[in-house]
Amino acid sequence: MRVFINKRIPELGITMLEEAGLEVILPEHDDLSYEEWLKYCQDADAILSIGSDFKYDKKFFEACPNIKAIALYSVGFDHVDIQEANQRNIPVGNTPDVLSRATSDVAFLLMQSVSRRASYNFQKVKEGNWKTFDPLHALGQELYGKTLGIFGLGRIGFEMAEKSRKAFDMNIIYHNRHQNEQAEKELQAQYVSFEELIAHSDVLSVHASFTPDQKELFNRSVFEKMKPNAIFINTARGGFHQQQDLYEALVNGAIWGAGLDVTNPEPMSENDPILELSNVCVLPHIGSATIEARNGMARLAAENIIAFSKGEKMPHCANPEVY
Repeated sequence: MRVFINKRIPELGITMLEEAGLEVILPEHDDLSYEEWLKYCQDADAILSIGSDFKYDKKFFEACPNIKAIALYSVGFDHVDIQEANQRNIPVGNTPDVLSRATSDVAFLLMQSVSRRASYNFQKVKEGNWKTFDPLHALGQELYGKTLGIFGLGRIGFEMAEKSRKAFDMNIIYHNRHQNEQAEKELQAQYVSFEELIAHSDVLSVHASFTPDQKELFNRSVFEKMKPNAIFINTARGGFHQQQDLYEALVNGAIWGAGLDVTNPEPMSENDPILELSNVCVLPHIGSATIEARNGMARLAAENIIAFSKGEKMPHCANPEVY
């Protein structure tokens, strides 16, 4: 079976595939055009897919009838038309759990960085603008005892809530499709409506899986209902927030700060005015960027492909209904 990998991944994953007797196809360069990417896909039986530059939609499936399985190098699968995959009986694997700690670490980092205006103050040092002591300049805020609101309290959200509870004794509220009994028992988390979540959170951190109906859910009307001291954190998908509305909310004082590991659009322009604000920290989607997490993702993605090649169910499958 021929497996196309569109970008280089940790050697662990490639070795696993080759030792399983699979033919691994790697491109000559990572920056493929759509046409180049599609040609590689057309010559493969399965894809180990890195990134979300291109969509697995009806157009793709019609152009690549030989594709029998897709293993994503990610937890999220919003760039895959699952309904189209199901109609063609194509399993779509993902990589849950192994990046939960790493991604929650970034959310926790962003929360602290924004609360103390770390990016702004680091830039002052780099520019040599650290000269005199001003008791009132660019003050941050403390997190102790404040309320953390989690939108999407799954694995990553739980890790973020647990860190915040232990480090800052924060109160945890959350909004989910379903109640999280473990979080309620272990973290004294309280399930609330979406309206209550945005009204009562001092920090609101987004960790849900993105679906099209949630596009730009966090927009002007939502930001205006949040607390003026609130910090908005998004490490899930940039599509959750309307970035111009977020900028205006920050400038107008509707909310206090924002920390983003994902942006809308992504990648964002280096000229985006949000980058000039002292109460913002933006990272280039590094949630899973640790050696441990990326190796774990490579292992899970390879396990999905290998299982499929043996006629077995993918152990980490986003659409198990195909079986």
